[in-house]
Amino acid sequence: MDKRKLKQYEIKLQELRNMILGMVERTEDYGREADRDVSQDPADKASNSYTKELLFSQSTNERNTLRLIDEALERVAEGAYGECTNCGEVILQKRLEAIPWTPHCKNCQELQEKGLLVEKEG
Repeated sequence: MDKRKLKQYEIKLQELRNMILGMVERTEDYGREADRDVSQDPADKASNSYTKELLFSQSTNERNTLRLIDEALERVAEGAYGECTNCGEVILQKRLEAIPWTPHCKNCQELQEKGLLVEKEG
């Protein structure tokens, strides 16, 4: 991958990282606010509990995406960005445009989703 394109992906990953960090912070703030709204009404308590679970789920997904973005930024620094972390094949540019943090080519991603991918150590 040429240096200009690699720099574009790095900038895109940094922007996504900053955006998700902001989302995580807002989610945590909403969770704290939900804790402060102490009501004796059982329906309100149930609604509050549901909201907190939803926020926790969102936060977990965002943190997983952050981890993948950080790993992609490490691959940029190491000069390995755009290569599948499993088979070493080049990841198609269309795939990187859609999911710039992806560690796998399409074939290895399908194997992972089926539970058939064994990550190489290294």
